[in-house]
Amino acid sequence: MKKRLCVLLCIALIMGILSGCGNKGGNESANTNQKNVPDSTETTTEGKTEETGKAEQIIVKFGLGPLEEDTEAIWDDYNKTVDKFKETHPNVQVENARYDYNVDTFVPLAESGNLPTVFGTWFSEPQKLIANGYAADITDILAKRGWLDKMNESIRGILSDKDGRVYGIPASGYALGLMQNVELFKAAGLVDGNGAPLIPATWQEVAEFAKKIKDTTGKSGICILAQDNGAGWHFSNIAWGFGATLTVDNGDGTYTAAVNTNEAIEAMEYVKSLKWEYDVLTEDPLSENGGTGFAQLASGNAAMFIGASDGLPQLVNNGAKLGEFAICGLPAGPKGQYSLFGGTPYMFSPDATEAEINAALDFLTLRGIGPEVNEEAIAAAVKITVESGFPAVPGFALWDSEELATAQNKIIKENSNMDPALYENYFSTTVKEGNLHLEEAGATQDLYAELTKVIQAVLTDKNADVASLMTTANKNYQTILDNLK
Repeated sequence: MKKRLCVLLCIALIMGILSGCGNKGGNESANTNQKNVPDSTETTTEGKTEETGKAEQIIVKFGLGPLEEDTEAIWDDYNKTVDKFKETHPNVQVENARYDYNVDTFVPLAESGNLPTVFGTWFSEPQKLIANGYAADITDILAKRGWLDKMNESIRGILSDKDGRVYGIPASGYALGLMQNVELFKAAGLVDGNGAPLIPATWQEVAEFAKKIKDTTGKSGICILAQDNGAGWHFSNIAWGFGATLTVDNGDGTYTAAVNTNEAIEAMEYVKSLKWEYDVLTEDPLSENGGTGFAQLASGNAAMFIGASDGLPQLVNNGAKLGEFAICGLPAGPKGQYSLFGGTPYMFSPDATEAEINAALDFLTLRGIGPEVNEEAIAAAVKITVESGFPAVPGFALWDSEELATAQNKIIKENSNMDPALYENYFSTTVKEGNLHLEEAGATQDLYAELTKVIQAVLTDKNADVASLMTTANKNYQTILDNLK
């Protein structure tokens, strides 16, 4: 992974809030959520019909638009893009067909031919979508635009098939870190001379810090997820630090489960110890999901929570003020220090025509997605971020473009609203050679689900046999891997 950082917004790295790539409430089907938007956006394309010589009429179903409940600022920005797009593309109707990716709803949508022209997914999903024919090959289209060779090399690999054909573009990226409640760290005396929280260097030190905070303040030292797939997702990052690889890629299209290795078991024993040895978790861990985790930290009920920089706005949404929270790099385990890297790629319906895909890419360019410099879009995103009270902090380079990085750096520096001491360690950690770690290969979400079952068991039963539970999870996961297409 190339580690050069460029400045993006922590709201899904500039464009999540503007292009609608974040999941904001489980809207699980393609729909039309229009608000103060013209019924159609007439956009220009290259095609002309043979009979009339007129530009071909095209419909672009934009699966990344705002939700009805989004703020007026978000809608105003979207509408401005619509108006600007109309000036140069007079014959494409753009429909706001918002779709939040969901593993349960995607296949029926794809099989019925109802996917939006462009939609967002997770970086754990492209290989499955490509293998099943659920995404369009856009290699030649990107090459014509000059985008293909500008894409971050590692990210391009995730979005490519075995022949190197590309099926998507990166829209946002993140790396997991450790969020900290500044006030609880202060109360426990775990701050430096400037009042910034001390950085736990190891997972063992996380447990010790959590114990001191619990003993001093009575509040939970750390919030661990245990309700849904997010639990397994977070755990995989801990497991890497203990030396585990949870899925082995055999290099021939098959995978071998490695959930019950000594390293993975040791990592799960560590999670169990947070409950039964240190007693530093929240009152009901099995109720904790991504949403409640942010709430626990923001309210001061928990001192630490695993999260990425693009999740910092969630703390503000839950009542925290700038200066009351920090983020540092995830600590090291006995076998290394890793930060799970992921984010949102945009992919295109396999039924979309070349003209429709090009029109969608033109629209995304106006939204600030892609390698082309769009200072207006960057500045608009920064303005919304700062005016909303969210922290404008650095993010990750998705494209190899010095020109783009320079423009973003300048704008973010001029509008900085968060003390760098509260996030510098996060970025200095994630740029270390070998720190960023992609999600496990194979059936990633199924892996998370199996790990979550184990986490739920060890946090509810003091006598739970971790090795036995991990062996069962390994067997279940291997069965899933064996049935992959």
